[in-house]
Amino acid sequence: MRERELERVMNDFHHQRFNVLVCTTIIETGIDIPTANTIIIERADHFGLAQLHQLRGRVGRSHHQAYAWLLTPHPKAMTTDAQKRLEAIASLEDLGAGFALATHDLEIRGAGELLGEEQSGSMETIGFSLYMELLENAVDALKAGREPSLEDLTSQQTEVELRMPSLLPDDFIPDVNTRLSFYKRIASAKTENELEEIKVELIDRFGLLPDPARTLLDVARLRQQAQKLGIRKLEGNEKGGVIEFAEKNHVNPAWLIGLLQKQPQHYRLDGPTRLKFIQDLSERKTRIEWVRQFMRELEENAIA
Repeated sequence: MRERELERVMNDFHHQRFNVLVCTTIIETGIDIPTANTIIIERADHFGLAQLHQLRGRVGRSHHQAYAWLLTPHPKAMTTDAQKRLEAIASLEDLGAGFALATHDLEIRGAGELLGEEQSGSMETIGFSLYMELLENAVDALKAGREPSLEDLTSQQTEVELRMPSLLPDDFIPDVNTRLSFYKRIASAKTENELEEIKVELIDRFGLLPDPARTLLDVARLRQQAQKLGIRKLEGNEKGGVIEFAEKNHVNPAWLIGLLQKQPQHYRLDGPTRLKFIQDLSERKTRIEWVRQFMRELEENAIA
């Protein structure tokens, strides 16, 4: 359409001289018509997340309830990425959804090269959280004048092994993609509140947690505690276990020596950085509770 004709059509629509405007995606470029309260997007599976977000934003620009209808073919006729995009756009309705949407887009398409020409990548193979951690690690190393290395990252990871099933069973969450998503969220959680939110969501969506799922969340909590204390490895079994401290840790040496002196039958050092504990931990609940209590005591007596 010519400029004058286009201007006349948009002006008539703005003043409600007609009620339906059929247009291309050009409408996403900043058109502000507060009276428009419904948009119908044909073949929404062909659009990118940013486009869908912008198009959806053309309605609901006043105090009236607005609706965005996304028309798509049967899910089997759509690509996997298209389904992920539609799920992402449908799940985000609150203010500030743009940042969350950008995060979803990164996970779906992958990030591009920072100093190259590629605008998409393979982030989905390692996950957004680990990608960002690797990137942060590389930036910190370069700022410090060091060569970026995976060793710095892996040295910060805490291994927790309690010799008991800790997983999301297939019969609890049948869909493999959903299970992987929850595994990633649990592994990426930084606080106990985040883990509690995941637990509530799991119960709300799938019912009471089976023992392996409860153990998975318990292990994640223990990993958070251990990481804060500077513990590199925590192992537990039916007869006790081993705690291996990192070179830089927050464990109080004086308190630890006192513990060794008071209970030599239960605790002993196995080298400069390993503490062995001997306990009857044959039951799952007992093992979890004992380790959690011991970690709590380490926290209470920790040094800065």
